[in-house]
Amino acid sequence: MKGNFAGPPILKDEVRTAIWKIKNGKATGPDNIAAEQIKALDEFGINKITELLDEIYETGEIPKEMLKSIFIALPKKDGATECELHRTISLMSQVTKILLRIVMMRVRNKIRPEIGDTQCGFVEGKGTTNAVYMLRMIIERALEMQKDIYLCFIDYTKAFDRVKHWEMIKQLKQLHVEGKISG
Repeated sequence: MKGNFAGPPILKDEVRTAIWKIKNGKATGPDNIAAEQIKALDEFGINKITELLDEIYETGEIPKEMLKSIFIALPKKDGATECELHRTISLMSQVTKILLRIVMMRVRNKIRPEIGDTQCGFVEGKGTTNAVYMLRMIIERALEMQKDIYLCFIDYTKAFDRVKHWEMIKQLKQLHVEGKISG
């Protein structure tokens, strides 16, 4: 594969962790395998998934069945009729979810030291509630100290529609994120 750099093989512990993090009770993907079925696998099953994912990771070749997804538009509010009032979800195979989770965990582990404590978006365990709380604390502190405060809210809707993937790959390499990257 063009532009690859090596990374460690897929480990059984990574597979176990990724399986453990799959949410129960969710709709199945095209393979009709539920999360609960994957979580019930014995050691033999874990070994087989690990071998499959490691082969995919090494070769960069994903079986066609694993690339299939079912896209569903869910309304954000009752009675939504316009596209903007829907969010799209993708139902994919459980094995694909496991592979993607492992890649995500590896990237997160590498970039976590680069993320500031005040970052709330896309950080596990943090979200908009944390950001609103911090903003409220800053505003209250400014009012207590009778200081002016200026806020700027930016709407990033559709901000990532035109991501330059080659630039993202370049940044990952600069952060020394190991793995298979095709550029």
